[in-house]
Amino acid sequence: MTRIGFIGLGIMGGPMAANLVKAGFEVTGYNRGRSKVDKFVEAGGRGASSVGEAVRDAEVVITMLPDSPDVESVVLGDDGVLAHAPEGVLLIDCSTIRPEVSRAIAGRVRALDAPVSGGEQGAIDGTLSIMVGGAAEDFQAAQNILRAVGGTVVHVGAAGSGQTVKAANQLIVAGTIELVAESLVFLEAHGVDTEAAIEVLSGGLAGNRILDRKAAAMVRREFTPGFRVELHHKDLGIVQAAAREAGVATPLGAVVAQLMAALNAQGDGGLDHGALLKLVAQLSGRE
Repeated sequence: MTRIGFIGLGIMGGPMAANLVKAGFEVTGYNRGRSKVDKFVEAGGRGASSVGEAVRDAEVVITMLPDSPDVESVVLGDDGVLAHAPEGVLLIDCSTIRPEVSRAIAGRVRALDAPVSGGEQGAIDGTLSIMVGGAAEDFQAAQNILRAVGGTVVHVGAAGSGQTVKAANQLIVAGTIELVAESLVFLEAHGVDTEAAIEVLSGGLAGNRILDRKAAAMVRREFTPGFRVELHHKDLGIVQAAAREAGVATPLGAVVAQLMAALNAQGDGGLDHGALLKLVAQLSGRE
């Protein structure tokens, strides 16, 4: 049995930690909000009241946190993971952060950057796509853990590579959501049966997981967050910065980043990123 300290029990982290418990791992979880810890305990995990308590006896520490500063603070801070975890602990950071931060952390501790894709449902079902950067031997050592929460688990290169692939993922997802949003508003404007349209579009070359998973809720204007606008806004900032650093032009990505930023600035950061439809409808004078 591997002892795991899990930091961050939110929309994604909570189900992931619960799936690790189901897989037979001994998991101690911590979250800043106590209610999330209590929910995890109800799922069979052990609760902790601090980062130190969560990682003190851990062989592996998993973090699932909102942004780069959060990871830096929790891992490298005076009262963080490195201050309390046993020597030789393996850190698996499943957060989506800047690649250079992952590389810096890997210079301080044995670490994998392992951001995930698949949304809340993928976390619940244990079918996440996990892109992993770090040493090959550490990736092999973490296989059983990663496959308890992911359906597609791929080692993509050295430290920071997982975050770079995740940035590309977020660029594709945001662009696809925007095009689906525009298409749905276009269909509504012409009085087309959107349910029927979604069915036929999903079966052709335009088919994609956004149509499959999000389009029906977008049409109903149901934006309960599976992945929040404010987080995708943050991720697109990572994309833009990394693209500039590499000298890569992302003209369509820049437009989508601005649209996501506008939606966030309007106070809709807590909605699901499918709320891009709301912005398209507003720009079209239809909402």
